[in-house]
Amino acid sequence: MKIDDSATHPPGKPLPTPTSPRASTPAAAPARAGLAWGSLGVLAFSFTVPLTRFAVGGLSPVFIGAGRAVVAAVLAALALALTRQRLPRGRQWARLAVVGLGVVVGFPLLTSFALTSAPASHGAVVIALLPAATAALAVVRGRERPPAAFWVASALGAVATVLFAGLGSGGAGLGHLQWADLLLLGAVVAAAVGYAEGGLLARELGAWQTVSWALVVCSPLMGALTVVAVRAEAPRATSAEWAAFAYLGVVSMFLGFFAWYRGLAIGPMAQVSQVQLAQPVLSIGWAALLLGEQVGTATVVGGLVVVLCAGNAVRARLRPARRPAR
Repeated sequence: MKIDDSATHPPGKPLPTPTSPRASTPAAAPARAGLAWGSLGVLAFSFTVPLTRFAVGGLSPVFIGAGRAVVAAVLAALALALTRQRLPRGRQWARLAVVGLGVVVGFPLLTSFALTSAPASHGAVVIALLPAATAALAVVRGRERPPAAFWVASALGAVATVLFAGLGSGGAGLGHLQWADLLLLGAVVAAAVGYAEGGLLARELGAWQTVSWALVVCSPLMGALTVVAVRAEAPRATSAEWAAFAYLGVVSMFLGFFAWYRGLAIGPMAQVSQVQLAQPVLSIGWAALLLGEQVGTATVVGGLVVVLCAGNAVRARLRPARRPAR
């Protein structure tokens, strides 16, 4: 029996045809929205590495890594209380702890220690591994199915990043990775776990609510670490270094995640995560402008390669995994 589509279609509006672009690509608008929100988050995050490198000149790595989370947690608690958000339920608390351990505890502390010795430009390009790691976890947790072209572009970007980390600014070679590189790679793994789990939770709790609850969950630990850091070494920073710390706490640790998790929630996560491959290029530019770091040929070439791979990965069309027939 043939079903009359006009019975359920609004009067006066033409029915979509099989060749209609709107009918053939129903997910195009949400995908563009996800990429737009993700790009806004990346812009906010692109200042994180150079400003962390600047702040460690007068503040200890533990104070920066933990203290910025305390600042963000205070803002998060106020936002949750003022808007009367409902409490997470059941397993959501455990998942929030996973998000917090990744992006509130692991990434800030590991990058702060690494950037006491590594240049900001070097750290920025090593962290370019993050999109590929996030995409891999999104496939596992979010059941997304990227096509082969997506993985080729992501793999090329990851390889370019690893080569840069091994060669470094001094050209030491792949066998001479420094301890700062290991810390940065650990930060990549921690953030990827937090991004993938946070992107899924944002679909249940909301984007800003997810990062806010994660900050609150981790606030006792980060508060204790901040106290320990202050007792071990009293902060002695210039006004500019305090301003950098303020940005890390308010924007990098709080407001930036509003846009980032919203983009991941709209998704597809594996696709949106590749926008972050542009972050190292932005961070290198900020490092040159704000810190006066010299940008070598290897850094420029590496940045161009990862941006090119990001563009190819973003253009690759993703499809959700098919649900088994019941």
